[in-house]
Amino acid sequence: MSNSPHTPKLVVCHAFDGVMSLDVIGPLQVFGSANDELSALGRPQGYEGIVVAGASGPVRTSCGVRIYADMAWRDLDLDTVDTLLVPGGVGVLTECKEPQILDWVRKAEGIVPRLGSICSGALVLAEAGVLDGKMATTHWSRCEQMARDYPAIQMMGDRLHSYDPVGLDGDPHVFTSAGVTAGIDLALAIVEADFGRALALSVARRLVMFLKRPGGQAQFSAYLIPETGATARLANLLEWLPGNIAKDLSLETLAERAGMTPRTFSRVFARDLGMSPARYVERVRVEAARALLQDEALAIGQVAELCGFRHPETLRRAFQRHLSVSPQEYAERFARKSLVTAN
Repeated sequence: MSNSPHTPKLVVCHAFDGVMSLDVIGPLQVFGSANDELSALGRPQGYEGIVVAGASGPVRTSCGVRIYADMAWRDLDLDTVDTLLVPGGVGVLTECKEPQILDWVRKAEGIVPRLGSICSGALVLAEAGVLDGKMATTHWSRCEQMARDYPAIQMMGDRLHSYDPVGLDGDPHVFTSAGVTAGIDLALAIVEADFGRALALSVARRLVMFLKRPGGQAQFSAYLIPETGATARLANLLEWLPGNIAKDLSLETLAERAGMTPRTFSRVFARDLGMSPARYVERVRVEAARALLQDEALAIGQVAELCGFRHPETLRRAFQRHLSVSPQEYAERFARKSLVTAN
């Protein structure tokens, strides 16, 4: 790759059938907007963004829209690439089973300065073995699966991305990002590393984004929709749960409602949803508390009671565990009315 300061950094995004469109377009738009900001300052273009796929031409995304691949990934000269990004989407598991793709990723890891993933694209990097021994994150729905299937990776489920240009709290070379829009956060971090905070902040403002979002990926995700793969009995239970969060939701109660023994219920629940019933219930309650903190002028103690937490401190610990912020901090940032802090 040319070291000329006036040569744009080549950013390549790998697309495939069923790719999440925003995983591709979101980060590339950040780099394009960085070019706009640089041009406004009378500076040369900083980035050139292209898309590669199995062949040049249209690629069908998971939403049905087609994006255009500039060339086949086989024809890409990796020596010219600054940053290679692997996105996620419903087709990612097929990519994980393609030996040629995995070999290409391994080869790229030894050549390109930066190799990253967006959303569930982390599974491709994990399957290729390039994340072993590193911190990583991915879409919230894949975190527990990834931790189970790839124990050599240090999973950080509450992180928006694992990129750190100085390598103190992440990795400057191989890195990942969380679900969907976290790819935009990752791209902003790359722009900041390349051209400084002021330019990255200008890009974030142009896109109406935080430069650095507070908290982790779960904070901005209403992620409690029942999994489509759940059994009918579980689906009915999961539909019932959000309206009954103040009730006794012990393992025995939930198992009885699902028509199973506690032991069978725990096994089926973990198999279908990838987590324990207790963890899921806590997530449902935290999600409900988020909504109350955004929309109501309620004391934290009242919110805790309404959402099934026995004490405000239990709510605080759950918020820290899932969202990496306290209820008070969350309300200060997002509440439409002022929060009453008395218990």
